[in-house]
Amino acid sequence: LVVLHGGPGVPSDYLYPLADVVGDPTPYRSVVFYDQLGCGRSEEPTDPRCYSIALALDDLDFLLKKLNLKQFHLYGQSFGGILAYEYIKRVAEREGSRPSGNGSSAPKCLSIILSSTPTEVKMVEQDVNEILARLREEDDDESTLAERFRLECQCRIASYPEPLKAAYGHAGSVWKGTAAIPDYVAHPPTKNAKRMPSALVMRGEFDFVSSECICGWKSTLFNHKFVREKILKACSHHALLENGAGYGEIVESFCSEYD
Repeated sequence: LVVLHGGPGVPSDYLYPLADVVGDPTPYRSVVFYDQLGCGRSEEPTDPRCYSIALALDDLDFLLKKLNLKQFHLYGQSFGGILAYEYIKRVAEREGSRPSGNGSSAPKCLSIILSSTPTEVKMVEQDVNEILARLREEDDDESTLAERFRLECQCRIASYPEPLKAAYGHAGSVWKGTAAIPDYVAHPPTKNAKRMPSALVMRGEFDFVSSECICGWKSTLFNHKFVREKILKACSHHALLENGAGYGEIVESFCSEYD
């Protein structure tokens, strides 16, 4: 299971608990984490030209080949799901353009999981702004706004989770947040693209990534109908940290179908 963190610029620390719940109670599945360029344990070039979704996909391509993986499942949380989708779309389009009989040079992606991943950045930014406006109407104390937002739709745990605290402690400062990708909109693959892997789309019941933000994944963006949706009750954007056992069971069950 190859794991892509969100942000951009929020490293993998907050997703490490995934390794403890996938395959539970007898873990057997390898879980690969890496910090994308610009955050965590990776270098952080100060030149903005070093960063883009396309360049991040090149890095992922290189990593998968360097690890010599033959096949894998791909998981992306939030922005990581955008990278995951764009990666499998790139591979499907590339393989669809090859002459018949030419084999693929990419390792085989068995399935893809998009967790709390919007299809369009402006849409999720609008939703976030509406939530913030409502919270301000309820209480105009700006000093508590960020924490109230967190408790409502980001991570509904009373005490700030240590994995999330560690991730933000190592966050990037050059290419970060939705401001780095303000115009992103997911588009379906070209007509000649190969079939993309089967997909699971997840979100928390109270996630700021609303149902409208994810509906496109199931309706139009994959070139097949094998896309299922799962809503995690009483959870928000970081459902893994809110209900680790339930979250891990869903991820493991889906991956096991396509092993």
